[in-house]
Amino acid sequence: MPPVPDPEGFASPFAGVAGNALLVAGGAHFPDLRPWEGGTKVWSDRIFLLAEADGEWTEIGRLSRPNAYGLSANTPGGVLCVGGGDAHRHFDEVFQLVWNGRQLSRTALPALPRPCAFMSGAVAGDWLYVAGGIDRPDATEALATFWALDLTAMDRGWRNLPPCPGPARMLAVAGADADTFYLFSGVSLRPDAQGKAVRTYLRDAHAYREGSGWRRLADVPVPCVAAPSPAPLTPAGEILVIGGDDGTRVHLNGPGHPGFPREILRYEPAKDQWSPVGAAPFSRATVPTTPWRGRWVIANGERIPGYRTPEVWTLECQPNQ
Repeated sequence: MPPVPDPEGFASPFAGVAGNALLVAGGAHFPDLRPWEGGTKVWSDRIFLLAEADGEWTEIGRLSRPNAYGLSANTPGGVLCVGGGDAHRHFDEVFQLVWNGRQLSRTALPALPRPCAFMSGAVAGDWLYVAGGIDRPDATEALATFWALDLTAMDRGWRNLPPCPGPARMLAVAGADADTFYLFSGVSLRPDAQGKAVRTYLRDAHAYREGSGWRRLADVPVPCVAAPSPAPLTPAGEILVIGGDDGTRVHLNGPGHPGFPREILRYEPAKDQWSPVGAAPFSRATVPTTPWRGRWVIANGERIPGYRTPEVWTLECQPNQ
């Protein structure tokens, strides 16, 4: 699809659908030097809109402040934007971006129970579920939290639910079908001797259903940290995990990094089974997805550590014949 009109693109912006148009807002990137060259990460407040799939992006406004690494979800009224943060702090704010075809508006909604970024979430039924993350940029432990917002009564605020029974995590991959929320992989954190966060790459998988709670699923074959999320759902009810970071290349930087794995994994809930289903034409991590006009959109993201991309890809999942 047409790229977002920024030469670098953004990691982890908000992305969703409002007024039948595609919105991408916020995100973070390195517009000048790369991190190993002394570059500084810059957070964005820009909001872009694409009215037609073969049209051109337009910049239609600004967020109230630069924001990245939050969570976004579609509601009948617009794009729900949850948490996120900047270089100095993480946010508890929740708001909805509404597009009426001519004008963008912003509606404040009940705040999260605490500041949070790098979390995972998806809509299952009438509920938006939010799992894990971290509450500040220098955190050395992930949050063991699980919150839910009733999209039919958002003014009631967030519910605290029993957390995932596995390790507390950030950068997990979420998924959902009509009544079940899925949580795959991610990283747990612990402090090293100097008090800096050390990541442990996870392969465990879990599912939550209202009324029956959590259950353990078959492990993901390899870690898929920060893969496009929520993971696309096929017409057959299968969940597709596309690439992400498997932890095998974390020692590489810059041009020597070959990119994140491109393999696509399929999870079949009815069989509790994983299988490979080919590869994506791109390398991507820290990127949101959103369904739009019968396809799944993957907007921007990180293609190599330190390098973002303005590219926008769509995936069409054909019904099984």
